[in-house]
Amino acid sequence: MNFSSRIFLSTAGIAAMGLSLSACTGAPAPCTEPENTEQQSSQGAQQAAPEQVQEQSSSAISESKPQQTAAPSSSSAVPKNELVSQSAEPAQQSSSSMASAQEKVSENEPMALTVIDPYTAFPAMANEVFEYADSLYKQGKVDDAVKYLQRFRVIKPLWNQWENQADSMLAEFGKTNAERAKQFEPLVLEIQNMNRARSNYSLVAEAADNLIALVPGDSLTNFANQQKQIAYNNTLDKARKEKSEILKLANDQAKFTEAEQKALEFQMRYRDFEDPLKIQAMIDDIRNMSANNDAEAAAYWQKNDPAEALAKAKDLVEKSKFAEAKELLNKLKSSPLRKEAIEEYNKLADAYCNAQRKTTSQLFGKAQKQKDAAKKAALLNEAIASLDKCLAEYPDNSQKQKVIDNRNFLQKELSK
Repeated sequence: MNFSSRIFLSTAGIAAMGLSLSACTGAPAPCTEPENTEQQSSQGAQQAAPEQVQEQSSSAISESKPQQTAAPSSSSAVPKNELVSQSAEPAQQSSSSMASAQEKVSENEPMALTVIDPYTAFPAMANEVFEYADSLYKQGKVDDAVKYLQRFRVIKPLWNQWENQADSMLAEFGKTNAERAKQFEPLVLEIQNMNRARSNYSLVAEAADNLIALVPGDSLTNFANQQKQIAYNNTLDKARKEKSEILKLANDQAKFTEAEQKALEFQMRYRDFEDPLKIQAMIDDIRNMSANNDAEAAAYWQKNDPAEALAKAKDLVEKSKFAEAKELLNKLKSSPLRKEAIEEYNKLADAYCNAQRKTTSQLFGKAQKQKDAAKKAALLNEAIASLDKCLAEYPDNSQKQKVIDNRNFLQKELSK
């Protein structure tokens, strides 16, 4: 094909595209009679592409095609979802189809729609157009590639039309939501006010479920579910604080009966929160503490001053009278000063184990200086025994791991 023929064909293609564009931009609004629209579209297409231009274009394109043995098959050259095929009908037919689809929707007829993501679907289709045009170019079909891209290039008026339709639909949807919101406004305000007052979850959930049961649309349904979640979180925070107060009665004041009663009431009021709060486990713990409590000691503190006894226990610890201090502190665990007694008990355990570790260190030093193997072994065994006393008297003391490490070290020394 010579250069003048290419120019002529390109000019003819551009003219055809221009006529097609003018047909799109000047087309009336989509009507409700698809058949009439299709007839007008076919007539416009015939006017936009005269027979003479079509014949010349066809002959010119056939001349520029490579041999059939070298050209790839049509199925490999054309993408699966080609945006604009060369045999596609004009844009007015698309508008007519959209109008027909809208009529079906208005008549509540079921439609099989494929949901797409515009952010991925449109770019993918555009890329397919570019890939197909590039494949034509690489086959030497430059004129075909130019004409194909020109059809894609003039689609902008349609895009503006789609944007206008989207704006119109958004306005309609917004109007519908506003009308529904006004219809259900009293119940919506009631739910909002309940959450502002931090009402219990059960009350808010009941009101929200009533709103959902009225089928107010997805917007108000989502609102109701969000309000339920807000109420759930608010009530959960409140319940956690209340649970902490119940545990203080048992752990700090040895008021196990009162704590258990409050825990049972707590369980009834917060049945929706059993899993996150582990209410039954709390009740079981309180009952176990009550079962292990010294009832005789509890009665003793009703007539005696626990504060005075606690001061005496501290003095005994300072004087290293560990056995007497331990007995008194265990008794104080059944008093209203249970928390203070437990804290002092932990200090007693540390003091006792520190004393035993000190003894162990002294015995180990003597063993290292001893040349007699039997005497050295005896000293090491005595050192290990001191550590065993710590583990036996206070198995859960804070120095437990250090004591175990020291004992293992002495065992290795003894086995040498």
